[in-house]
Amino acid sequence: MAGEPTKPKSAGDVASAKAEARGDGLLPDARSSTSDDIAAFVARARAMSPHATGARGRLVFALDATMSRQPTWDMACALQADMFREAASIGSLDIRLVYYRGFNECRATGWISDSSHLAKLMGKIDCQGGNTQIGKVLSESRREAVASGVRAVVFVGDAMEESVDDLCAKAGELGLLKVPVFMFQEGHDPLAERTFREIARLTGGAWCRFDPGAAAQLRELLRAAAAYVAGGREALLRLAKTTAGAAALIGQMK
Repeated sequence: MAGEPTKPKSAGDVASAKAEARGDGLLPDARSSTSDDIAAFVARARAMSPHATGARGRLVFALDATMSRQPTWDMACALQADMFREAASIGSLDIRLVYYRGFNECRATGWISDSSHLAKLMGKIDCQGGNTQIGKVLSESRREAVASGVRAVVFVGDAMEESVDDLCAKAGELGLLKVPVFMFQEGHDPLAERTFREIARLTGGAWCRFDPGAAAQLRELLRAAAAYVAGGREALLRLAKTTAGAAALIGQMK
């Protein structure tokens, strides 16, 4: 980790920070993939074993930190430890936190294997008004999937303000890499639901809704995602016998 998340001081700072993320920093702007890029990551995908014996499960945990999410942000901070506990009962888990907020600010941490460390970081982040940046989340997930292996992406948000077609193209790339995206929607925005469902479908993941402030619902969904990352489909199937959240995910996954 390079340190605690900080706000960009000016538009110039934002521009100068648009380099490949290392540690905790601003993510580069999303860009279109070239043919060579696509060929390279497809080749890598074919060579990767998503649940190799002894490998640590890697999960991108992406959160909308715009102003409307402040109440649920606090809840997510408290519940993220459940992902680590679920994974620990099956295998192991590393999480890369990605969040966006404000004007063109999208940040990522390094890989974190300790729930208290992640909770401390999340507790220092305040939500700020701004538009969604889901495209950057998907681009960062794709980059990490190629660079170091990612077993799944969890996204928690309540809105979508971007080009649906652009997001679907990025989701398709993650689908080729066999990285499912679990889209957990807070609330009932119809455009967000249509888009989130399509992203989940294209990646072989799942879409689920939770009610604002429903800690039990979100807890089950996060536990289910962690079970899949740590132990694969079999672990998710076992959890689905006892929890509705896992059953909802496995019922949609290809």
